[in-house]
Amino acid sequence: MSPNTALLGPRHVEKRQSSCINGPTTRNCWLPGFDANTNQYQSWPNTGRTVTYDLSITNTTCNLDGHGARTCMLINNQFPGPVLTANWGDTLRITVRNMLQHNGTSIHWHGIRQLNSNIQDGVNGVTECALAPGDATTYQFRLTEYGTTWYHSHFSGQYGDGIVGSIVINGPATANYDIDLGAYPITDWYYITAFQAGARAFNGGLGGPPPTGDNILINGTNKNAQGGGSYSKVTLTPGKKHRLRIINTAIDASFRVNLDGHPFQVIAHDFVPVVPYTANYLQLGIGQRYDVIINANQTARTYWFRADADGNCQSVNNGVGRAIFAYQGQTVADPTTNPPANPPTGCSNDPITTPKIALNVPSAPFQQQAQTLPVGFGPVNTNGQNLVLWTVNGTSMIIDPGKPTIEYVADGNTSYPQSYNLIEVSPSASWTYWVIQQAAGAPPIAHPIHLHGHDMYVLGTGTGTFSASNIPSLKFTNPPRRDVAFLPGGGWLVIAFPTDNPGAWLMHCHIAFHVSMGLSVQFLEKKANINLPPQNSQWWNTCINWANYQRNKPVYPQDDSGLKKRWPPLD
Repeated sequence: MSPNTALLGPRHVEKRQSSCINGPTTRNCWLPGFDANTNQYQSWPNTGRTVTYDLSITNTTCNLDGHGARTCMLINNQFPGPVLTANWGDTLRITVRNMLQHNGTSIHWHGIRQLNSNIQDGVNGVTECALAPGDATTYQFRLTEYGTTWYHSHFSGQYGDGIVGSIVINGPATANYDIDLGAYPITDWYYITAFQAGARAFNGGLGGPPPTGDNILINGTNKNAQGGGSYSKVTLTPGKKHRLRIINTAIDASFRVNLDGHPFQVIAHDFVPVVPYTANYLQLGIGQRYDVIINANQTARTYWFRADADGNCQSVNNGVGRAIFAYQGQTVADPTTNPPANPPTGCSNDPITTPKIALNVPSAPFQQQAQTLPVGFGPVNTNGQNLVLWTVNGTSMIIDPGKPTIEYVADGNTSYPQSYNLIEVSPSASWTYWVIQQAAGAPPIAHPIHLHGHDMYVLGTGTGTFSASNIPSLKFTNPPRRDVAFLPGGGWLVIAFPTDNPGAWLMHCHIAFHVSMGLSVQFLEKKANINLPPQNSQWWNTCINWANYQRNKPVYPQDDSGLKKRWPPLD
């Protein structure tokens, strides 16, 4: 594939580097014709290389912070699961084996664009059938973007019990560094199972608050309130610059993150390379990633890395996330350092960020084409029961894990259930525009909204109700892009994305409790061009195996949205 030249401004063309080799002083380089100025949406390397992984999901127990053993579901018996590492332009081939006795599963590769490979997205009830106990399936897709992301179960609250891992896709960078410290996931942790927590959150909708996490794990560990457990420890080499790939893999909490004494140089948000900027604090909604560079140019000692539940985003946790960053040669002991002054006072989508590749959104069609998606909370009549649920566009999404949207498309069946909350995007539209609005009376909670299959162009956010008077404030010239963005509590979020990726794409709040309670919608995009599964293929066999499993009367019936189900706590 021949590279396209990235436009960095009107009539300005960046000259390609042909013989530059990626290294500590030339991180902008990658391969001939491909560098940090390449538009990833249009051009990527063809390495001809396939990287394979085998992931087995099992029931077990774990004791991650020394508090005591609890039921877990782990990938290859580790938490977090294996880091999947590949290069920009590689093909990833991942076999997933469901060794759970009484639970289905499906694995979503968060943020992976899945260009023309919608059925590899890993969302049961939308792009595939759930994987039955004892069954296995293989996902395969091309890596058209580079950077940092994660993967997780999209079935039940499973990722909150351990079905989660990181993905590192090597590629160029917008600033230089010496050492790559790798993926650094942060999550909330509950001493009850995620299924129990989900059930309590569901009941909390009837009048009480959702459950509060007991601790915050950094790279899978932390000390508990009684002093047991251990901190994650990272070594810094004096005088060197270190890349750290921070990921929020929580089920409920947004985090405020800093490293005492060391500002972050931010080089990417999600999969979007940005013009480097400096920040003392980062705010991470669930699913968001920040690639940062840490310059080890301070006094050689130990420093606290802090990840706290972000109250500005209405997040709470009973624990405090701490890790120790120690300069090489120093005794690793609890630091005595202090955090920087002036922490954030709001819940921000980082509007100051500037994507490295400047891409604009057509503004002329906005007023005619923009549609509103109200996010509400209240009584919903479901199967004759009045439940208090989250809704998008007036519907609380409920899907059948054994009847995905793609099966409807393959069968030529347009009788999509209303509960699938499906919006068919106009096939003639080049772009689609959405005003996501907190409905009147909805709790003023910041929702981290995640879009599958695309990066969102974040045109703007604000408080109150969006109206025509807000249009002049929207940013159509090189707006921020990412695959998770905050819908402010009591406010609005305006996004756009090009209709260039045929498929059924989920958009949902990434608070697991909220998606369990229906806060999802799906876009059916360019239906006629979706690469559908061939007959008699593995995709259809997975559906047959799931149907056979269901006929045998599974132990745990579905009792919510089908995307983050609340099953009983034990297998």
